[in-house]
Amino acid sequence: MAVLAVSGTLLALPSLAAPVAFADGAPPTDLRVDANRDGQVDVTGTTDNAGENGWTVGRGALMLPNIDDDTKRCPTKGSGGKPLSDAKLAACNDASDTKVNGSADAADLARIRSVPMRSLPAGAQGTVKVTAGADKARVFLKRADTWVPVTSKTRLTRAELRAGVEFGVEARDVIRDTAKWDGTARIRLTVKSSAGTSSDTVTLRVAPVLTHHHLQNAQQMLVTKIPGTDDYAKLNRDFREGLDKAARAAGITKPTINFTKYQDIWAQDFVEPGYVSMTGADGRRHVMRVLLRSAQMDREAGRELFEKLRGPNVGAVQVTGARPSEEWTLNSMGNVETIPPYAHGDRSFPAGRIIMGHRPDSGSKPAKVMRTFLKSQGLQDPLFLDTSWLHVGHVDEFVQFLPADTPRGWKLAVADPEAGLKLLRDAKAAGHGSKRMFSLPVGPTETINEALASKTLVSDNNLATRRIEANLAILKRETGVTDAEVVRVPALFTQGREQRGESGDEKLRLPRLSRLGAGAELPDVARDHGQQRQLDRAVPGSAAPSANGAVGSPAAPAPSVMTSAYVPGAVNGIVLSRTHYLAPRQWGPVIGGKDIFTEAVTAAYTAAGMKVSYIDDWETYHMGMGEIHCGTNTLRDASAAWWTR
Repeated sequence: MAVLAVSGTLLALPSLAAPVAFADGAPPTDLRVDANRDGQVDVTGTTDNAGENGWTVGRGALMLPNIDDDTKRCPTKGSGGKPLSDAKLAACNDASDTKVNGSADAADLARIRSVPMRSLPAGAQGTVKVTAGADKARVFLKRADTWVPVTSKTRLTRAELRAGVEFGVEARDVIRDTAKWDGTARIRLTVKSSAGTSSDTVTLRVAPVLTHHHLQNAQQMLVTKIPGTDDYAKLNRDFREGLDKAARAAGITKPTINFTKYQDIWAQDFVEPGYVSMTGADGRRHVMRVLLRSAQMDREAGRELFEKLRGPNVGAVQVTGARPSEEWTLNSMGNVETIPPYAHGDRSFPAGRIIMGHRPDSGSKPAKVMRTFLKSQGLQDPLFLDTSWLHVGHVDEFVQFLPADTPRGWKLAVADPEAGLKLLRDAKAAGHGSKRMFSLPVGPTETINEALASKTLVSDNNLATRRIEANLAILKRETGVTDAEVVRVPALFTQGREQRGESGDEKLRLPRLSRLGAGAELPDVARDHGQQRQLDRAVPGSAAPSANGAVGSPAAPAPSVMTSAYVPGAVNGIVLSRTHYLAPRQWGPVIGGKDIFTEAVTAAYTAAGMKVSYIDDWETYHMGMGEIHCGTNTLRDASAAWWTR
């Protein structure tokens, strides 16, 4: 048995023999697949011979999970217009029937061909069988330009075998757990004639679902549209208009997709855009987008992936089975980011590597089913970083990856609370301590002196610095990134406290928004749209309750301090292109006519080769414990071969 190392995951495939003849004189049967991934199945030469019975990252036949809806046939409502259940909504796709739904659906099929058997005697017949992965793969036979499903009753004629037969294969699902299915299908062609019996078997593996990284150019933006004429709807409209303007300036030409049905403003969190790809029969990369719904089945916004976006070359996947004891917020997709491709030591990640946040302080992790799903793809083995110190707990709050003109091709950007405190201390030392901490036209009145006089603010940021540096050490160890490749972006964090909601008895944990202009009551944006609405409400020293209120293990107390951005988090922005970056407007102290945080953030990104623009998200996202990255998403160019770097 051959064992193949794939980015830390082992795929074990049996060593299969060459075409087998079971009787002397039987013509050899020879099946071929696109083992070299050039889009052509070579039946006259030997370019596809090596690897036809196995699979590595760089070689071996691929098939796509045919989970898109090329003809938009899948229903989004039940009888009488009633909503479908989540299960029924997700069940329909092009692989859920036994038809090839037009030419677009045919393009989703991986090709297999048989080498023409010119010397077959009269009466010869062939049969096809899926010997492994039969419940996960479907084979079609091309007859007279029509694709027909292969069944146990299908018989290939002597004329077809003499001419050579073309098959198409679809995977009926993605890999979800390699312990249940490793993604491989084995197809055997057996030919019987008066001269004897011969057969041949080939192997295909379903293309892995991969998440995007920032070396892939953004092609389209996603954001939630809030209807109506109230104040927040107007703020949302202004934000979306600003987002469209920034996208156009960065060269993004496709119109922004607006989520409209469920009013969940955190478009980063209920979906992680991914993709699968193989080389098509025309020699070009054939890409299918796969929208991965967060493992938060009570988050209705994820349904819109199926209701609105599923269609030609766009599929959606929901991963079910998250446990009630698993922390809800860690299952948001803002807690899934991707390191761009790299190799370090004996490990290589040609498609990049996922990072996720967990809470070592309390033992809380993202849902096991999602961790299993991501690891089972075999190429982006998730790396976990400590987000115990963050109230929302997402990795996008403090780390990101920037395209760079360097041998590695990217740099690592991190929030730098030490630099944020230094900006305030330097301003105070220069005699500007009485300046307002925030330059909003209406809002907080706290001064630089008052902010620095707060032992809590200083200690919060000392804590954040320690935790960020510990995470940075992990990233350096795993990737080989050096200090010269780290972009430090000034930031400030502040710890949370409980405040009362509109009902008077509803307590939600928020950043210290009294500093940000809020009183004893929750501001509307935080009450209605804030990320804290589903957060763990544990208090220091108590057992950590789950999202549904169940109490977890008392052996895993909540950390004493959990923070979120004080000044809008600049690293929680959007990489629009290799040269354009969109950051949340800083609203920092204005000294000499200039916002000192804006100046410092701009300098950090400019030094990294990025042109920075800003958009106001104070009321739309920042007051709800998020930033512009949390409220948006991107579809990126996945046309490059993920199996090479």
